[in-house]
Formats: sequence, C-alpha cells, structure tokens
Amino acid sequence: MKNRVVITGLGVVAPNGVGLDAFTKAIKSGTSGVTFHQELKDKGFSCCIGGIPEVSEEKKAEYLTPLQLRGFNSTSILYGCMAGIDAWKDAGFSVDENSNVDYDSGLIFGTGTSGIEKFREAIYKIDDQNVRRLGSTSVVQTMASGISAYLGGILGLGNQVTTNSSACTTGTEALLLGFERIKNGKAKRMLVGSSSDSSLYTWGGFDAMRVMSYKHNDSPEQGSRPMSETASGFVPGSGAGALVLESLESALERKATIYAEVLGGNINSGGQRNGGTLTAPNAEAVQKCIRDAIVDAGIAAAEIDAINGHLTATSKDSLEIENWTKALHRKGADFPYINSLKSQVGHCLAAAGAIEAVASVLQIKDQFVFPNINCEDVHPEISELISSDSIPIKMIEKNMNMVVKASFGFGDVNACVIFKKY
Repeated sequence: MKNRVVITGLGVVAPNGVGLDAFTKAIKSGTSGVTFHQELKDKGFSCCIGGIPEVSEEKKAEYLTPLQLRGFNSTSILYGCMAGIDAWKDAGFSVDENSNVDYDSGLIFGTGTSGIEKFREAIYKIDDQNVRRLGSTSVVQTMASGISAYLGGILGLGNQVTTNSSACTTGTEALLLGFERIKNGKAKRMLVGSSSDSSLYTWGGFDAMRVMSYKHNDSPEQGSRPMSETASGFVPGSGAGALVLESLESALERKATIYAEVLGGNINSGGQRNGGTLTAPNAEAVQKCIRDAIVDAGIAAAEIDAINGHLTATSKDSLEIENWTKALHRKGADFPYINSLKSQVGHCLAAAGAIEAVASVLQIKDQFVFPNINCEDVHPEISELISSDSIPIKMIEKNMNMVVKASFGFGDVNACVIFKKY
C-alpha cells in the first residue's frame, strides 16, 4: 500500500504579496506586483520592470537571527527561509532551535542561482586580494544547496535535506520529489518549494536574449501579458513558495488542517529532440508529461476543473495551449479554466513552480479561479483552440475539485502535478 499525500502547510513570498493572507487577497483581486526599477535602467537593460517582493529589515529579523544576518546578502535564501518557515508554522509545527532532530521530516527546496550578489561581493574581494575578508558565510550563501542548509538547520530536519535545480521546472519538480518520498514511506513529512534571487545579475542574460518585455517600462503593471495578442516577452520576477507535504495518516493523527491532496504527477524531458532545444519545448514530450501525470493520478482528463499553466507571455504560449488541448482531448467550450499567475507577478524563474503551486492549492481551499490580468485581447491562435470563457479576466467563484499545475523549463524539462480537494 502506498501512502496518500496531503498538503498541510503553505508559505509564500511573492512580488504581489508577502505571506499567505496578503498573497491570497492579491491573486483574488488581480493585483500586479510588477514595478519599475531604476537600477535596471541605469545598467542599460531593455526591460526595466520586474517583480520583487517587499521585505523590510524588520521583517527579515522575524526569520533570521542577528548572527545569521551579519554579512548576509542572498535574496534567494532569504525568500526561501521566509516561505519555508511560514509553511512549517502554518502546518502547526513550532520553530525551536533546541528541539530534537526530526528524522520523520525532510526538505527538498530548489533554486536556480543562490546568492549571486554574494558571489559578486566575493569576486571583487578576491580580485582585490582580500580573500581573508570574505567572511565565514560566503560559501553557504553561494552554494546551490544554501537554501536547504539554512532551512534544514532552522527547523531541525533529519530526513532527506537537499536542493534540486531544473530551471523554471524546479518548484514543481521539488514538490513531486517530496511527494514520491512520502508515498513510498521514506518520510512522514517533506517541506518542498523553491526560491529565486531578485538580482539584475540573474536577469541580465534573459535581457540579452531579448525574451523579456521592453514595451512597458512606463506601464509596469501591464507588462506581463500571458496569452495576450500584445504579449511582448516575459517580465522577470523573484520570491519563493513552500508547501508542507504529509502522509494522510500523519495529518489525521495530529488533526492537521488539510488544504488539498496531491494525487500524482510526472516529470520528464523532451531530450532536446523533435523540435525541443535547450530553450524550446519538445511538444510531444510536454503532452506525454501531462498524459502520464493524469494516469499516475488515476483520474480522467474530463475531471479537471482548472489548469494553472506555465504560460510566460512569449511566443510559446499558443503552443502550450495546443499541447494542453491535445493531451487532454478537450478544446473549445469543453476546455477547463486556465490561468497564469505570471500575469500578476512576472516569471519568478526557479521560484515560479512553487509560488504557482501555492496559488493552485489556494484555489481549491477557497473555491475560486484567480484572474488573468492583461489578457483582454486573447491571442487569435489561442482563440481558435479554446473558448475565451476558459480564460477568466475577473475572479470566478467556482466549485474547484481538481487543479493541474505544470511547469516547463530550459533544458527541455517538464513537470506536471495534480491537486484534488480533500
């Protein structure tokens, strides 16, 4: 017998809301977290807008000690710690540095780049022959697994504690890896999620690739336009999302609040063949990922109420919709609701899957479909495939039983997870 897996805690640090309450309110009302950043303009970026969570010094001190904050310069680790600690507390656990090691609980928390600002700091010091002035935390802040190292220690987790990294698929992949571990009886609980730096050094390469929008520097809130005919590229974002996954048995035993059940999912790759490249998806593999997720979850495609897509506001949005219609064998008026959180927060890169998974689960908890903002002008290629009624531009109150979340990333990698009302 495999364990059933449920979600008992959520945490989020997003451009349009820090903390679960603020984030829930923002996504329901369609509040944008995209703003203009003078620093991007000063550095010669074409795209001078982005989504950066607002975190005060006082807020940081609620999560990290003065000792941890000394010489601290990694927004990725900061956001991840905040979201992870919030999710852990939301699940009903306390944070106590004197507690015993919890061998039943583990952590899989992903990131793309960790502490890139700290890296820059270190590079300059080394170039100036000041190696001894690097400080004792430069390694842990810049190693990819820095986020899991920080969180694992703060929470005293004794099961698997690790970091994954699969570009924009990272957060959804982390969730599925944690799900498998609990399902197979290797852990009772797994804190899963992902985070991403808010750094122009992370965003610069995308600006150079000309995949980011440069047309809305004077109207930042209108810049991120998934599925829109006037989409002009993605808007960079940052932050973190976290979920506590738990075996149903453990959750019931301690009378925990259950947000939703994770029914199953799939992770695959298109192998950079059949149209797939380092930066473009193999459509056949995307469709297979979705179909295999449905099989793994033991459901029928007709049962799906809503899709939280990847949908980045690039030329690939139409292809993604086509892939969904083929994988689900549903199109036109029969297509489920579909939305993209990126319209509100931008593309949070490695953090996208986790933040969007939190949004997906909230839709089940509160029974609503959050709106796609900036999508009054649906792309004609998309209109040919699905009804515009499937793309809500205002929040809809709806009986939500089953929501699918998918992420597709550089390297031709895919992940798809299916959540169900418990």
